[in-house]
Amino acid sequence: MPARPDRPAVPVVAAPMAGGASTPALVAAVNAAGGLGFLAAGYLGVAAVTEQVARTRELTDRPFGVNLFVPAGPGDLAAVDAYRERLRPEAERYDVRLPATVPDDRDDWDAKIEALLADPVPVVSYTFGLPSPEEARALRAAGTLQIGTVTTAAEAGRAAAAGMDALCVQGPSAGGHRGTFAVADEPGRVPLAQLLRQVGAVTGLPLIAAGGLGDGPAVAAALRAGAVAVQLGTAYLRADESGASAAHRAALVDGRFAGTVVTRAFTGRPARGLRNAFIDRYERHAPAAYPAVHHLTRPLRAAAAARGDAEGMHLWAGTAHRLARTGPAAEITRQLWREAQPALGGPAGEAAAGAGSGPEEPGGAGSASEGPVTER
Repeated sequence: MPARPDRPAVPVVAAPMAGGASTPALVAAVNAAGGLGFLAAGYLGVAAVTEQVARTRELTDRPFGVNLFVPAGPGDLAAVDAYRERLRPEAERYDVRLPATVPDDRDDWDAKIEALLADPVPVVSYTFGLPSPEEARALRAAGTLQIGTVTTAAEAGRAAAAGMDALCVQGPSAGGHRGTFAVADEPGRVPLAQLLRQVGAVTGLPLIAAGGLGDGPAVAAALRAGAVAVQLGTAYLRADESGASAAHRAALVDGRFAGTVVTRAFTGRPARGLRNAFIDRYERHAPAAYPAVHHLTRPLRAAAAARGDAEGMHLWAGTAHRLARTGPAAEITRQLWREAQPALGGPAGEAAAGAGSGPEEPGGAGSASEGPVTER
């Protein structure tokens, strides 16, 4: 029987990073090393998603995944209007116009589901919630394996009941958006190893560990804590095949940005990134309104990126950002897996990786913090 695509030969998954960092070339490179690559469909229209899927199939004949953002309502539009007024000096500084209204944006969800049913991919994962029962059944019938992203044991229980085949357990040190189901939910701070145990207590589904995993020992610790695979995003941002901007790549190892913080300032949803001037100025004013705030700040972020102004950009990063490496993504994947071997008992450790429940805390110094929201 062939291996399930959520359990690749090398149990390393390249996280889907919406906004351009994930590319077909990155997916294919991680696949070439025996891992599992993911395309990020968030923020893309269905035409762009189908184009990326087609390009990925040209580059790899191995299984890969597509991640979808589950749509939500725009939130408190009155609070968004107040935030718009607060941001006007920023718009004047960049000489851009803020949108007068925000769209009722479902991220082209219905069209993407239709496309994935018409031309199925091996794996689909979900962030910010779950598909409807009918959608989940249809994708299952099409032969697609489905993974729910969860941040609590309660979310894990809902995902299991919805028929997910596996769960991506996202710990507090993860870079980018936290996968909380509700926009207004505050992200939890339960360390990843503990969260894996909590989720494992409510479901027997395979678990993929995510959040703050930047080197081999952290990978091994997550596997020993009960995961069958690990998911890394920040670790690939400086890879040759990454679509991250030059400014973002440089900021990951720039001494000016020594810490990360969870913020709603850029999108209205909690997301971890490098702490910069924009976050310091606007975090306390940002409403819990996604995707409205995302659309509101988009011109500002685009202008900052065009200027290479890292103080105004959303620099998504996990707590292990200083460990992000340059070079081909396939070699980064192989390095991570080689580095994990000593803690897993060498090649024999691969077979036993998910069976143990060691005391280690994956993710390094930042992932175990239950203190301030700002972390190294």
